[in-house]
Amino acid sequence: MLTRLTERHVRGLPVLDQPLLMGVVNVTPDSFSDGGRYVEVDAAVTHGLQLLADGADLLDIGGESTRPGATRPLVAEELARVVPVITELVAAGAIVSVDTMRAEVAAAAIAAGAAIVNDVSGGLADPGILPVVGDSDTAYVAMHWRAHSTVMAQHATYEDIAAEVTAELAGRVDAALAAGIAPDRIAIDPGLGFAKTADHNWELLRGLAALDVLGMPVLLGSSRKSFLGVLLADGDGVPRPVDDREDANTALTALAGLLGVWAVRVHEARASADALRVAARWMGSEFGVSGATGKVGQA
Repeated sequence: MLTRLTERHVRGLPVLDQPLLMGVVNVTPDSFSDGGRYVEVDAAVTHGLQLLADGADLLDIGGESTRPGATRPLVAEELARVVPVITELVAAGAIVSVDTMRAEVAAAAIAAGAAIVNDVSGGLADPGILPVVGDSDTAYVAMHWRAHSTVMAQHATYEDIAAEVTAELAGRVDAALAAGIAPDRIAIDPGLGFAKTADHNWELLRGLAALDVLGMPVLLGSSRKSFLGVLLADGDGVPRPVDDREDANTALTALAGLLGVWAVRVHEARASADALRVAARWMGSEFGVSGATGKVGQA
């Protein structure tokens, strides 16, 4: 039985009667999900606009791959990748998030108009990112994280994953608050796939309601991740390829909608947008009715 999370929102961002849909724009040559398809500024901007047309509410721009084993780019490389894309998408009217673990990149992205800093390390990789966000009125997403991609598999050890992830995220929320980030500008992410095995991810999803005690909106990012590939493996045990996991993720998006998470992070928007409308209508929301927008203002 699914236990629904308490409905929560992030101040200054749209409030819908269903989860927000965050579309991913990877401006990297080595992303696990798209292999550098959008590394050029024009291609990244075009892709972002298409995600919006397909139903995304927010765009998450990232210039550093966090796939297992990925090496980090130089700060200058990351800045060159994300800032021009953020600038153009903000100018086009998009609500933009920057996916970064670095204070310098967060500061430049905020200056370029980013409304959210999505930090997969929750401030552990670069503690300086927290005061940068605290000095602005930007929203902050703190993800559960234990180590960088090159070594994170070594840290995939848990006795009670839902309880441990909740406790570790509580520490990151406390650090964010101490840095001056307003509590109604913080969201949390359980970090599916980060220092977690496939079985850990499913166990965490089943125990997601444990996060409710933190009192923060929850962002869920499952799109195209390896635990879906393992679930859909062929008869020889070969995981389903990255580009062929979208249907499974659409099912997860629908379940996330029923769970009441704040936002869902996806690489393709149209099917997930449809899934969220179905879930919302099932729960009695008029968002699922043709022609209804479901937009009820900003928190």
